[in-house]
Amino acid sequence: MSAKYAVSLSDAQRDRLDDLTRTGRSHARAIRHARTLLLADASDDGPAWDDERVAAAVGCSPATVARTRKRFVEEGLDQALRVRRGGPRRQPKIDGAAEAHLVALACSEPPAGRAAWTVRLLADRYVSLGVAEGWLDGPVSCETVRQTLKKTCCGPTGSSSG
Repeated sequence: MSAKYAVSLSDAQRDRLDDLTRTGRSHARAIRHARTLLLADASDDGPAWDDERVAAAVGCSPATVARTRKRFVEEGLDQALRVRRGGPRRQPKIDGAAEAHLVALACSEPPAGRAAWTVRLLADRYVSLGVAEGWLDGPVSCETVRQTLKKTCCGPTGSSSG
């Protein structure tokens, strides 16, 4: 089966890909894409392997080889080597403004009868205030509150380093 996108590398591109695969100082996926392009090279100096043979040699699926070929032909060498992240990520439940409210609440005085905030108590108060005042869309778990406080270096029981 012939490939829909024929890879034809210039001497300069081939040298660049050779250097990339030999030094090993790049992302593993970028090196795999470089090896894929070198093996799929259909120019006079290239081996011109088909997708299945390249996939077996490089250790990926034939679909990955086909995508790499397509990106090289349509977008160029730099885009074919670029490591792409996964799909769409989940939006954070606590954005910048809500995070500021959380830090302010964590730095405030604990409720009466308590020596310090607990994460569970802080999460409950945070959700009740946030939903009532409109800067929080819905409930947030104790773990989300804990991770946010950890990210901002502000703990519910620690003193502020401000």
